[in-house]
Amino acid sequence: MSSNRLFRFPKPAWFNNANGRTAGVYTAGALFSLGFYILIDIAAWSKSALNGSEAHVTFVDWIPGICSALGMLVINSIDKSRLSADSFSYSGNGVAWKARLVLFLGFALLAGGLAGSVVVLVMKYIVPEYVWPTLWLGIGNVVANALVMLSSAVLWVAQNMEDEYTYNLAL
Repeated sequence: MSSNRLFRFPKPAWFNNANGRTAGVYTAGALFSLGFYILIDIAAWSKSALNGSEAHVTFVDWIPGICSALGMLVINSIDKSRLSADSFSYSGNGVAWKARLVLFLGFALLAGGLAGSVVVLVMKYIVPEYVWPTLWLGIGNVVANALVMLSSAVLWVAQNMEDEYTYNLAL
């Protein structure tokens, strides 16, 4: 066993193949689309006559979803090899700490989106003591942001799998 390994157990063999990477990308896309489907669903339902309450989805409810989507975009735009790029001569000075800073900001956007949706749930729907059908507006927001966060993690892992049969050619 290599002395520079972080974990004791080795990665499974299926984890580094092209089919696993493809399945991860499709799973991440399904989670992301399900999350935004829930956001659109609660927004459409809040304006319908079936709602029966004065609580409606406003721009405040959309802010956590926007933060989560931006966080996902930022996190998955960082190449994993750039996180330790200070040893490469072609990358310039300080690429690794800049990549880590941008990655931290992306995770902060994701965490802020999820925390913001919990705050909206508590302040807008739980404190005024709305009952179940209306309470779904806040719970759906939290579920949607959690799905976007989960899809970001799945996509990060899937995109950064290393396949022994993949060649990176640069001109």
